[in-house]
Amino acid sequence: MKKEASFEELLTRLEEVTTQLEKAENISLEETMKLFSEGIDITKKCNEQIENAEKKITILIKENDEIKEENFIQDEEE
Repeated sequence: MKKEASFEELLTRLEEVTTQLEKAENISLEETMKLFSEGIDITKKCNEQIENAEKKITILIKENDEIKEENFIQDEEE
């Protein structure tokens, strides 16, 4: 069974794919399409991991013997 790549590993590979596509010298159209498709797949996996992380980032607050779940909202720094 293949271990799922970490977000950081996916991001590193996406950067590699992007660099290859930007340079695109001596790369066939077929190879370019394969790289583009891989980049799209990696992006989807990264988005899924971000969504899963956001779902896990919740704060449980106990109020009057009752558990209340609130979404974590990060303050934006300006």
